[in-house]
Amino acid sequence: MSEDDIPACPLPQPPDFSGVEQLFLHPDPAPTDYREAMQLADEEARRRFGEDWMRLSWYDRDRDFESPQHSSECHTDSAVPGYVDYGINHGAKLMVDIEDGRFVFFYAPVQLD
Repeated sequence: MSEDDIPACPLPQPPDFSGVEQLFLHPDPAPTDYREAMQLADEEARRRFGEDWMRLSWYDRDRDFESPQHSSECHTDSAVPGYVDYGINHGAKLMVDIEDGRFVFFYAPVQLD
């Protein structure tokens, strides 16, 4: 078997954000904690979706905490963090990134019948 016959490992791919609005905020003053950041992000979701929306996943770099909890455990060698993968694959239509990844939130509209 030659080197040309050995399959190459695929390179990690960035997340596919097609269909997801990405909003990058740099508020002044900066949020002091997760709760303030969440309020800012929730306001953006409310502007876009009215009162019918759901926060799907999020990340707080200050505390190195994510939701759903432990979603990145299966992504240790991945280019995509677990909370990003979860949000995108559960119908997110909005990502709010506050301060270059310090806080990141994924939202989806709720379709009521």
